[in-house]
Amino acid sequence: MRYLMILKAVPPSTAPPAELMDAILKLGADATAAGVLLDTAGLAPSAAGAKVSLTGGRLSVTDGPFAEAKETISYALYELRDKQEAIEWGSRFLTLHRDMWPGWEGDAEILKVFGPEDFGPPA
Repeated sequence: MRYLMILKAVPPSTAPPAELMDAILKLGADATAAGVLLDTAGLAPSAAGAKVSLTGGRLSVTDGPFAEAKETISYALYELRDKQEAIEWGSRFLTLHRDMWPGWEGDAEILKVFGPEDFGPPA
């Protein structure tokens, strides 16, 4: 099963410690070696984005930045056995931040990506 992990954080006022970046790269290498990490990337701040909305049959476009307190800063796509394994990888990632970047706060949202197993057989 595929799981999408979306990292959201309050924009920090300081750059991440080099040790944290090294630890994140190692965690990514471990996940890749285990054959579970499919893709990952950082995301630009919402100021560089836009939101397309459909309300009442009308499309509207709003340029960023968006008002959310936490910015979506990165994502990772995993192929895992179950939600519990996704939670374990997310917890490992956030633990690195807790241990190496005091004061950093954020969330790892874990979403299951629909696959063929989620739908019945073709009619």
